[in-house]
Amino acid sequence: MSSARTAPAPADATFQPPTHREIRTILGGLMLGMFLAALDQTIVATSIRTIGDDLHGLSLQAWVTTAYLLTATITTPLYGKLSDVYGRKPFYLLAIALFVVGSLLSGTADSMYQLALYRGVQGLGAGGLMALAITILGDLVAPRERARYQAYFLAVFGTSSVLGPVIGGFFAGADEILGVAGWRWVFLVNVPIGILAFVVIWRVLHLPPLRRVEHRIDWPGALALVVALVPLLVVAEQGRSWGWTSGQAVACYLTGLVGLVLFWLAERRAQGDAILPLHLFRNRTFSVGAAANTVIGLGMFGGLATLPLYLQIVRGQTPTEAGLTLIPFTVGIMTGSVVAGQTTSRTGRYKIFPVLGTILMVIGALLFSRFGVETPFAQIFTSSVVFGLGLGLTMQPLVLAVQNAVPVRDMGVATSSSLFFRQMGGTLGTAVFLSLLFSTVGGAIRDAFERLATSPDLRAALSDRALLADPANAAVVGALSGDGTLPSLDDSSFIGALDPRLARPFLEGFAESVDLVLLVAAGIMVLGVVLTVLLPELPLRDVSGIQGRLAEDADADAAGATAAAATRSGTDDAPPATPAGVTAVGGVTAVVADADAARRVDEPPR
Repeated sequence: MSSARTAPAPADATFQPPTHREIRTILGGLMLGMFLAALDQTIVATSIRTIGDDLHGLSLQAWVTTAYLLTATITTPLYGKLSDVYGRKPFYLLAIALFVVGSLLSGTADSMYQLALYRGVQGLGAGGLMALAITILGDLVAPRERARYQAYFLAVFGTSSVLGPVIGGFFAGADEILGVAGWRWVFLVNVPIGILAFVVIWRVLHLPPLRRVEHRIDWPGALALVVALVPLLVVAEQGRSWGWTSGQAVACYLTGLVGLVLFWLAERRAQGDAILPLHLFRNRTFSVGAAANTVIGLGMFGGLATLPLYLQIVRGQTPTEAGLTLIPFTVGIMTGSVVAGQTTSRTGRYKIFPVLGTILMVIGALLFSRFGVETPFAQIFTSSVVFGLGLGLTMQPLVLAVQNAVPVRDMGVATSSSLFFRQMGGTLGTAVFLSLLFSTVGGAIRDAFERLATSPDLRAALSDRALLADPANAAVVGALSGDGTLPSLDDSSFIGALDPRLARPFLEGFAESVDLVLLVAAGIMVLGVVLTVLLPELPLRDVSGIQGRLAEDADADAAGATAAAATRSGTDDAPPATPAGVTAVGGVTAVVADADAARRVDEPPR
């Protein structure tokens, strides 16, 4: 049952909420910024092999990814907290500028060490691009109307996941474009897009001045966060090559644990000034949402990291073809996000969508886990639509729920924290699932060879003189007739050159290991279903973040003036002031400043 919408009375009569047309223009700039961050991850992953070969440092490619991931993850909560205190627009422009500078530098790198450093500069900007875009939308639009606009953001995410491999494959495959090596355009293409985003935001994003909240900058917390995350993210990226129980890995575990303890102590001491205020975890919506985002990131990014490998290794597709094959995945994301956004805007109800979405993600992962060497592409497309639909129904309402549940002054840090937990889950999932894949694929391939050893095809292949004379088959033939040591899978390109009869066990082994990974991802997503069921559903505010802040400031001024007048008159019959942390907005009593209270009171149920 929905309630009638209230007409909030802004505290500042000079502030006029933007029209739908103005919001769409602002959204254009925000989406360009988000597109930069989302596209960069997939476009670089496709071309990193070409880049490593050209810069003579393929063995260092993991550090190029790690540098970007480190700076982006660490700065995400920093952008949220600082923008709550000093305003959104300056920090969003700073994020775009840092990303553009990092992209320009990356396009001029002469070594993998330089590229890793410049990618770190890119990450400094990327940490704010997505989090602040969603937060700025929350400033301008009330939660009930916000849902339909956030669908555009998920469309950007889905589109970039498809375009990234296509564009990256095109640039990596070109020797030169306009006299510049093709792979360098992977980074240089960000420059004109970033400049356009900067100009649009500079010209069209006009936020009213809000009363600055005086906070100390939590430098101890920021330093402790670096100490905690750097070693943990490094071991997540490098653990498979080091060995998860190696001395280097153990040192990273211990250092990260010490950093986490120091971070908890620093945040406890900083209280309201903290980068990640601990009092937010007493808000059930925030704490459940943080756990759900972590699990969804774990299952989503971890599971999806293996799908391109399946398409390229088992099905023999190029990166560009694999990207095009995943177009139905994007269709599912866009459909789910539009349905969730439009329905939430009309009804004010949102909890059902993450519940249904996580269930669909479980079903999608289970469908993925049944892929084989000859799975029809129609089945791959259908499974991708189901998984993408679940993702589209889930991601947007979770962020909306957290934004709606916290005080308006904490919306920036709450939004960035939600994305922070999702990214941490994704990083952990990618590391764990790829480790699981490559630790089991060798055994799966050996089992496939044993299973096919008596098959007529393989027996005929081993007696085929033309096959035995082909140098491309020599390593596998030698392994089968010798000590059984198969070629290293660190470079899987040799599989494509093998005789199809010798390649078959490799393909089946890879498919079986991919199936195992996606089956584990489905099991993890079951926990996501449980968490979304536990997510509270609060009535959606009918005021934007800016209107809430202005109303809060006005009520604080009124309360102060009333108290001062009572003191001057020396009487006790002045009207009571509004209790601290409570403000009346549009006829609805709302808790906006008390960080321990997460929901409105005295509001009629919807």
